[in-house]
Amino acid sequence: MTELPINAVKPRRPGRMVAGAAAGLVLIWFAYTIIVNENLHWDVVVEHLFDGRVLGGLGVTIALTLLSMVLGVALGVLAAVMQLSDNSVLRGAAGLYTWFFRGTPLLVQLIFWFNIGLVFPMIGVGIPFGGPMFVEWQANALVTPFVAAALGLTINEGAYMAEIVRAGIRSVDPGQQEAAEALGMSHRQILRRVVLPQAMRVIIPPTGNQFVSMLKTTSMVSVIAGAELLTVAQRIYLGNFEVIALLIVASMWYLVLTSVASVGQHFLEKRFARGERS
Repeated sequence: MTELPINAVKPRRPGRMVAGAAAGLVLIWFAYTIIVNENLHWDVVVEHLFDGRVLGGLGVTIALTLLSMVLGVALGVLAAVMQLSDNSVLRGAAGLYTWFFRGTPLLVQLIFWFNIGLVFPMIGVGIPFGGPMFVEWQANALVTPFVAAALGLTINEGAYMAEIVRAGIRSVDPGQQEAAEALGMSHRQILRRVVLPQAMRVIIPPTGNQFVSMLKTTSMVSVIAGAELLTVAQRIYLGNFEVIALLIVASMWYLVLTSVASVGQHFLEKRFARGERS
């Protein structure tokens, strides 16, 4: 029996065409308005885009993001494992940590760490509960704006990563762990070789989003003069009064960073999703 060819005709949708044309016109008008607007001072933007001070602030932003994410992920994995522990004390400590640092604003945490010297003037290593101290440092000298920023961002990120990692571990079939236990593997081996590799498919996408978000969240460090990108831009425009131009410079670099991170996230997700393909 001969099959007749199907000549499907795509129906016309004039509404979509009109909406698309209207959206295109709005975008063209918006771009034209920005480009020709003399108040934006594009010459100042170009002049400061690769300014040494701006690039220095960009480096601090990248360093803060990488340091906070690496330590935050490690802290989150530890807290997640503690939350899934059979020990009620470990579960309670991890739950209290995530509850507190997810429930208080990051801005408050950054200001607190920056002013930790008001609570503990001296920070040292020694015997607790009033015992002698072996080494001591002045808190104001030890906790610089960069250190305070790294502490605040890391501890806050760890609380969010704990929930992400916990959800990823929970997504693994319990039968996998039972099979590993039957083979005589220790709990640490099961977690490292069986559970976490399978949980990565669930953990990677939100972790990528957290990384992209962290690139922008570092701008909050400007409240404690952390010398990152936004702080540097503010210092420059306080001197030349080119507020909008310097904010555009900072925004451009944030867009570059988040775009690169998004591309990396895409390929990382694609790699860890290979096991799901049939």
